[in-house]
Amino acid sequence: MKKWLIAAIAAAVLGTGLAQAQTIHIGYVLWDSCVASNNVVAALIEDRLGYEVDLTSVDAGPMFAGLARGDFDAVLCTWLPATHEAYWDKYGEDLTDLGVSLDGADIGWAVPSYVDVDSIDDLNDHASEFDGEIIGIDPGAGLMAASDRALEAYGLTNFTLLDGSDAAMAAALDRAITRNEPIIVTSWRPHWMWAAYDLKYLEDPLGVFGASEQIHTVANDDFAANGPADVLELLRNFHWTGADMGAVMLSVRDGMDPADAARAWIADNAELVDSWFE
Repeated sequence: MKKWLIAAIAAAVLGTGLAQAQTIHIGYVLWDSCVASNNVVAALIEDRLGYEVDLTSVDAGPMFAGLARGDFDAVLCTWLPATHEAYWDKYGEDLTDLGVSLDGADIGWAVPSYVDVDSIDDLNDHASEFDGEIIGIDPGAGLMAASDRALEAYGLTNFTLLDGSDAAMAAALDRAITRNEPIIVTSWRPHWMWAAYDLKYLEDPLGVFGASEQIHTVANDDFAANGPADVLELLRNFHWTGADMGAVMLSVRDGMDPADAARAWIADNAELVDSWFE
């Protein structure tokens, strides 16, 4: 009997160890907002729950395709109802929405506040001031698809949408503001640029960029049904504000490693973080 009991306990301990050794695979796009949320959640999964986390940065299209296939267990930066609508329509039958992590997000074209133009509708008359360019991000982003629609909807034949990355767009914005030059960038909130610079969205009278959005946490169906219960509980409970996200983004912008910035924010916001585990 004693030998059986010892064997049973050993098997239970081994089983627990194997469970905790599971790696959680999370995909994300290299938006500063996504970097912030992913590193906060990854730190909590590792430090509090004891799992390993594999964070993989990809463009939006491969991210959602990989999530649907099961290459990723979860994605923390799905913008709905508009920005990622096309991806949700294509892959949604294989995905489970675990809930909203942030309310009040939005997208559009931003300019420094010193720019005289206030509306997308007036841009064609001012194309030369901006060298006929709108500075974009990664070409697979929903924001870029919306920007293509805006070019067509407003008949902006004098403009070209340039693709690149979040970092390249932010660098171009910083250079322009330093020189007090006009510039148009594809933008979204929350983003540290809105805290760092005096910006405004160009008015969008046709509503191409939609109204206020939410950021959702989405999982692969199989992971949502069979993944570790404690990880799924955290993913469902994770919810913060634009100010919270902005604090992490600004720390990263100022040179802190994203994982270190996430852990510093967690230490400073223990009450909120603890509520995600209740």
